Parts: sequence; C-alpha cells; structure tokens
Amino acid sequence: MSGQDRALVQDSTDVRTSLLQLGQLLKNSGYTFVTPTPLTHQRVNERPENALGENLRDAFGWNRFFESGLLNREEEGTLIESGLLQYDGSRLKSAVRWSSLDGLLLVHSAFPTTAEDSVFFGPDTYRFAQSIQRHLASNQQPIKRAVDIGCGTGAGALLIAKANPQAEVLAVDINPAALRLTAINAALAEVANVEVLASDVLQGTEGNFDLIVANPPYMADPAGRAYRHGGGSLGAGLSLRIVEQALNRLAPGGSLLLYTGVAMVDGRDPFFDTVVPRLDSTRFGWTYRELDPDVFGEELLNPGYQRVDRIAVVALTVTRVG
Repeated sequence: MSGQDRALVQDSTDVRTSLLQLGQLLKNSGYTFVTPTPLTHQRVNERPENALGENLRDAFGWNRFFESGLLNREEEGTLIESGLLQYDGSRLKSAVRWSSLDGLLLVHSAFPTTAEDSVFFGPDTYRFAQSIQRHLASNQQPIKRAVDIGCGTGAGALLIAKANPQAEVLAVDINPAALRLTAINAALAEVANVEVLASDVLQGTEGNFDLIVANPPYMADPAGRAYRHGGGSLGAGLSLRIVEQALNRLAPGGSLLLYTGVAMVDGRDPFFDTVVPRLDSTRFGWTYRELDPDVFGEELLNPGYQRVDRIAVVALTVTRVG
C-alpha cells in the first residue's frame, strides 16, 4: 500500500479534521472539478505543460505534483502532518482528489486508483446522479427510507437526502475507506439525515425501503479491485445480487434504481436476459433503458472480453406494485 493509500484509510480524528478543513477551504475558494475517465485523466496529465500543478484544480482535481507555497504555511503543514499531502523530493502531491457534483464537493481516491480499496468517482457517478434526479423528479411515492448500496463517495445517498430531508437515508458499503469518505462528504455538505453503515449489499440492514439505488462495479477486473470488479460472468455478478436482495426489501410502491454496465455478447444483453424472468409482473412494474451504448472500449483488450461487442451503461428501475 502506497503512502497515499494509507492516508486514505487512516481512521483518525486528525485526518478527518484535516479533510473537512481542506474541503471547506476548497468550497470557500470557489473550487470546482469535473472528473473525467481515467484514460482522459492520464492523457491530459501527460501533456508536457501539465507536469507541475499551478492552482488548486491542478493539485486536488488533476492530482498533479506542485511546489510548496500553493497553500499558506499553516494549512500546508497541517495537511503534511496528517499525511494528506506527501513529499516527492521537493514537490508535494495530494493523497486524495476532490470532485464537484450539483453543489456537492466530494473527496475520493487519488489518481491513479490502483489500490484494491480505492474509492472511485468519475463519469459513471455523474450519469448515476442524473438517473437518481430523474427518478426523484417523476416519483410520486413519499420517501421515508432509502438506501444507497455500495455508496462509494456517498453521492447517491447525499442527493436523495438533500431532496428528502425528512427521510432516513442509509449509505452502505463493504469498503471501510468508502464509509469514512462518505461520512466526510456528508459532514461537509451539512446533511444530517444520512447514516453510514457497513453492509454487504443489504445483509447488514433491516426493514424495507421506499427507494433503493445502486451503482455497482460491473467489470471483470483481473486485479479484483472492489470498485471495478463485479464478479460473475463478465462483471454482472454483483448487479444480479443487488436485484435479488432488493426485490424483497421494497416497501409497497417503492423502487429499485440500478445503474450498471453490461458486456454485450453477439448482439445480446445477457444481464437483461437473466433479470427479466425474475420480475413477476403481478408484483413489479419495471423499465430498462440503455443510457450509453459504448463505454470503456479499452476494456475489450482484457482477458475474458474476446467475444464482447461493447460495454453499455443501462438503468433498471423496478417498482413494487403488489
């Protein structure tokens, strides 16, 4: 584990305080950063003129090395002491990244996300957020209890909680680093109705929910990294587990919103073919939409993807009607 990764998983008051102070400093500065795909991030950073960061976006968004003095001496010293800034020779680098999403500022793992327990944020997070917002705008069911499965940065849970301040919203994950960062992000957003909880899918929770959302990993990752590896056939295993567990935990009128990716094989959608027979039409209404027909094309070079045509992003919405 690298020094950056250790800083991310440390569970100490100093680290939490330093992260909150850094987040507040960035918010007060007007900082915004839209996080691109890892490949785009790499290509932009490899440009010769981007070798050294010159501003807060360079340092805490693009995760570039920068010279001491970008922050004032006290702020810099506190972040170095907590491990959130680390020296490489005379240069500094942040152990975390910060991304903006609809008025939220969210901390997550530094680039590149190579550790098994990295907390990922990227274009999928933005699409997932848009799916949640569309559902909230059209949903007529009052939301008293909701849960974000595999919460990562807590983006989904925070969006639901902000829109439904009266609701109890659970943010669950098996990754301790994700739970710690979700708690930081909730505190920074001043959202008080999010409960952060360790749970493997819904096994660590009780009761039914009016809304269940999930943006699980959907790749077949040879390294087995938790934020990428979905398990099962071509990464669909976790998505199927979520559907299986969620269907029996929906309150009357409650909905499951699953945002995931599917490896399309020989013109077929194997996830759709597996899921639809489980959706009893007397109990559930559902919609299934392909949101993006082709993402992460570079993954097709990896073992196991030889027969895959493309990787598509889909949204499955299931509502309990009976």
